[in-house]
Amino acid sequence: MTTTDQVQEAERVALVTGGTAGLGLALVRALAGEGWRVVTDGRSEVRAKEAELPAGVDFVAGDLTDDDHRATLVARVAALGRLDLLVHNASTLGPLPMRPLSDASIADLQHVWRTNIGAPLVLTGALLPWLQRSEGVLLSISSDAAVEHYETWGLYGASKAALDHVTLTYGAEAGITAWAVDPGDMRTQMHQDAYPGEEISDRPLPEEVVPRFLSLLRQRPASGRYRASEVALG
Repeated sequence: MTTTDQVQEAERVALVTGGTAGLGLALVRALAGEGWRVVTDGRSEVRAKEAELPAGVDFVAGDLTDDDHRATLVARVAALGRLDLLVHNASTLGPLPMRPLSDASIADLQHVWRTNIGAPLVLTGALLPWLQRSEGVLLSISSDAAVEHYETWGLYGASKAALDHVTLTYGAEAGITAWAVDPGDMRTQMHQDAYPGEEISDRPLPEEVVPRFLSLLRQRPASGRYRASEVALG
């Protein structure tokens, strides 16, 4: 490769959506620390500065549901010339405080599904050529709410169940490795938003969960749905 925008042949490239906080930020830091070239995004330049992203991380500000923003992400990957890992981490709980399904509107449904399933579905399709060329991995952050049924978690859980399905269908259709991974409860702002006023300090920090994701990448199991807690370290 001859241009300064392109990576060396042996350098792995990852795109992690929602990389300025929580699990996304922890993954960005860990991957960069292991020598990956990382592209990430988030809604706010301010939050990106506060996150103190590692040197060399390529940050793009914007909303993943916006066509132009997704096109910019695809262009960044195209300039690098490869994509070894696509992580769909960005998501929304929906209207807060969380509420029963009987209180949900079509607008609520559209908001949650545009962010949690629509944008990942379309972005994956646009990036498939690079994932296939690099024999890369599609990794979507799932939730136990995708398979369990909790009060007030209906919209979010349904969107995660749909994301699981789309992710694994891409694996079946496109011949790439595809994983839907439930990280378990974590001490994040998103989790705190789901339980306002409750103490969540007993939950592990995202940094404590990330080693399971790195082990998954090293072990490279078949496409499927996994729980991070069940992934052996090593």
